[in-house]
Amino acid sequence: MAARATFIFYALFLTSIQLLLTHHVSSAARGLWKYMVPNVGISAMHMQLLHNDRVVMYDRTNFGPSNISLPNGNCRHNPNDIVSKLDCTAHSIEYDVAMNTVRPLTVQSNTWCSSGSVRPDGVLVQTGGDRDGQRKARTFSPCDNNQCDWVEIDNGLTNRRWYASNHILPDGKQIVVGGQAQFNYEFFPKTTNPNVVALPFLTETHDQGQENNLYPFVFMNTDGNLFIFCNNRAILLDYVKNTVVKTFPAIPGGDPRNYPSTGSAVLLPLKNLEADQIETEVLVCGGAPKGSYNLAFRKKTFVKALDTCARIKINDAKPQWTVENMPHARVMGDMILLPNGDVLIINGGSFGTAAWELGREPVLAPDLYHPENPVNARFETLRPTTIPRMYHSAAILLRDGRVLVGGSNPHAFYNFTGVLFPTELSLEAFSPVYLQREFANLRPKIISPKPQSTIKYGMNLKLLFTVAGEVETPVKVTMVFPTFTTHSFAMNQRVLVLDNVKFTRKGKSPTYEVQVRTPKSANIAWPGYYMMFVVNQNIPSEGVWVKLE
Repeated sequence: MAARATFIFYALFLTSIQLLLTHHVSSAARGLWKYMVPNVGISAMHMQLLHNDRVVMYDRTNFGPSNISLPNGNCRHNPNDIVSKLDCTAHSIEYDVAMNTVRPLTVQSNTWCSSGSVRPDGVLVQTGGDRDGQRKARTFSPCDNNQCDWVEIDNGLTNRRWYASNHILPDGKQIVVGGQAQFNYEFFPKTTNPNVVALPFLTETHDQGQENNLYPFVFMNTDGNLFIFCNNRAILLDYVKNTVVKTFPAIPGGDPRNYPSTGSAVLLPLKNLEADQIETEVLVCGGAPKGSYNLAFRKKTFVKALDTCARIKINDAKPQWTVENMPHARVMGDMILLPNGDVLIINGGSFGTAAWELGREPVLAPDLYHPENPVNARFETLRPTTIPRMYHSAAILLRDGRVLVGGSNPHAFYNFTGVLFPTELSLEAFSPVYLQREFANLRPKIISPKPQSTIKYGMNLKLLFTVAGEVETPVKVTMVFPTFTTHSFAMNQRVLVLDNVKFTRKGKSPTYEVQVRTPKSANIAWPGYYMMFVVNQNIPSEGVWVKLE
């Protein structure tokens, strides 16, 4: 009880100090940070934006009591929990973006270091975790009446999944790839036997005593095959036939990029979607040199992180990596695709690796990567935050174009005192430069389609929008799928630049119509809810939710 009282006293003290900063906004020429919520009650280790503009977050059940109580005096009884057999606090929350408020949610089993994605109907599916949660699946159906909560599915998975990656498939099912001591993949919901398929590539990329192949970077190619990156190299997998259709060379230098030598990766925006073969590029950034994890874990020697990015055109006949240097060395960084096609690299440290207490020297300044610029002219450094976001931090894109940032807890429990990087319960929002006031007259406002509209594959879609200032053609229309982000990887991240068909000005008012072609197949864009944006002179509108089916 004394420990709990000390915890509550410190948390309240921390909250009171942070509340003084809540309305402080730091701005500069290169973006703006805003302190949103000083204490959401948990450390936002996992994040998923839903199509009602709520963000579901969770950490783990055996951290000990969190800083937010379950509603109505509810408690979780679990005699097998090694830390909290009776826990009356929440380890998951729902964040309402518009109201800037949080609501506690209930998870019954351990969700630590798990994975997930959103089904075509907008329901969040989460899979795996630790201990009693390792074979669980959980669903969360969005609602606006604050009555929805997690539903747990016992034995939803065939194998235990911890540190695995999920990807939505063209048929709306999910593939779950890898995880600790799992050199295979499976499907959710379960398919006919066998549901688990061996993948030798996961064994080949496993470094004994260090792993370096957990949370694989998984992307769907436009031919329906899966690009899977582990450690320092990748394959293209036909998951239906369990056949490797292409093997890619290792990134020059051979250093690992996956957990615990955690870098990050994105599939760059897809464009020219009507082409017979769509150019498809993957960008991998950051990580840690070979042996960094053992040096940090065994000898407390923290090696400088990697300062390189590697980029590859995966549909080339003989694909090769192009290596570029970042402004900052970075491990545990997040990579978020923005609606204008740029890549935000944010969070993390510059020494050490992921895992408990093994990261050092936080990188407070985000870097922006411009994929369309020439090599050596693609990076710029943005306004820094003041809050370290180290191991177990996360970031996601919001519909208004901001990036929500939370989490950071490199400890086995909640720990607020006497440590290098205290457990972080706050949320911040980073506004990229396109949201600065001087660009307001260039920012489009979408009139139609209306929010939550349904669109079909291969149709001509008309978007009506207004712009107060000058419009330069061609304007871009982009579709962005909401990501499940954890451990520096935004799963299912995808930006589509739709092909322009026609552009017209409607009368003398500042109203315009652009006609675009929607994706032609589910290999290019799987069914589900997307955020749709109009981009004028690199300035995106606020997005509208559309459902592709």
